[in-house]
Amino acid sequence: MFLYEDECHIRDYQALRATWSIKGKQKQVPTYGHHATVHLFGCIHIQNGEFLCMETHRCDAQAFLEFLRYVLSQYDNEHIVMILDNARIHHAKLLQPFLKENEESLTLLFLPPYSQNLNAVERVWGWLKKSVMANRFHATRKDIRKSVLSFLEHLYEIPEKVLRLIGSMAMSEI
Repeated sequence: MFLYEDECHIRDYQALRATWSIKGKQKQVPTYGHHATVHLFGCIHIQNGEFLCMETHRCDAQAFLEFLRYVLSQYDNEHIVMILDNARIHHAKLLQPFLKENEESLTLLFLPPYSQNLNAVERVWGWLKKSVMANRFHATRKDIRKSVLSFLEHLYEIPEKVLRLIGSMAMSEI
């Protein structure tokens, strides 16, 4: 089984994207001047469109290790090939004992540097940011979290659309 993994930081930067408005009255999005953030680890199963996601308070090797444990618990008795970027946290010494212990269940396959376009989960993160953050105001981190969770719940219901998004309908035969 092939899973593409990456981290995402959803920040409340109030960015305007293409949107409809009355001529001469550009949409205004308020801001408090602080930037709340929600950190996520996620991976996508490219054969069936299933998306696993975990929120964390930090984006470090310990949090990545927790995510790996979560993923292995979801796919018990299957060998996972996880395709991911070369972020420092993915190579941390902290992970080595866990990776050695689980080498029968998990293989990490690293993408070449600066090749985020090869990571299918990046398309999901882009869709999330466009759907949740663009042209919208979130007063608190709790509001951002609520919007993110709502999006993820919707995502779980439409794996076929996720497959179309990542362009892997042909991969479903693997």
